[in-house]
Amino acid sequence: MSTLPEALRRELRQDLLVGLRALELEFDEAQVELLLDYMALIEKWNRVYNLTAVREPGEMLTHHVLDSLAVVGPLLRETDGRPVRLLDVGSGAGLPGVVIAIACPHIEVTCVDTVAKKAAFIQQVATELALVNLHGLHTRVESLDRRRGEEGFDVITSRAFAALVDFVDWSHKALQTGGVWMALKGKHPQAELLALPPGIDVFHVEPIAVPGLKADRCIVWMRDRRA
Repeated sequence: MSTLPEALRRELRQDLLVGLRALELEFDEAQVELLLDYMALIEKWNRVYNLTAVREPGEMLTHHVLDSLAVVGPLLRETDGRPVRLLDVGSGAGLPGVVIAIACPHIEVTCVDTVAKKAAFIQQVATELALVNLHGLHTRVESLDRRRGEEGFDVITSRAFAALVDFVDWSHKALQTGGVWMALKGKHPQAELLALPPGIDVFHVEPIAVPGLKADRCIVWMRDRRA
């Protein structure tokens, strides 16, 4: 596996620890190292595949890793810490899916993307980092349907993927009965909320703070009340 230069890794590690304290997350040493190894893999694959436009390591830590870590506390609260199946739609480089898989080993994470090289990257991350709870899936989310006997997901998330109405429409067949959507957004998406169809219950729009990032962030929590 490609590794970050030692001096850079030490610097990123320190900034990551500061961010974890700000988010009130307690990680063991292995989880911290896994996050740094994950960043190294993104950096390696970015040389050949355009996984993310953010390439500077410090910016990657803030804009991608800490931005994804900011949802871990709310996710654990919403699921009461129980084992659940989570689907990350349009996952790209695995954000937030891979970060959640590292932070929450009890959560089964599937990252779905229509781009084969991005799904392959997730599989490579799962293999190299020995994340048995992480899976990459190359398909369209619309093709996932629990009504065909496929196992549904308790939580479906996305980060900068699509408008809420499209996110809900494309993924609702994969949502387990009683499951929730966790959509990661920037500013409060008032116009998108108004465009949602009847029966979609927006039960919480939750502001989140990302350490080191001066930008609006929120989580839109939704349930499907339709028959």
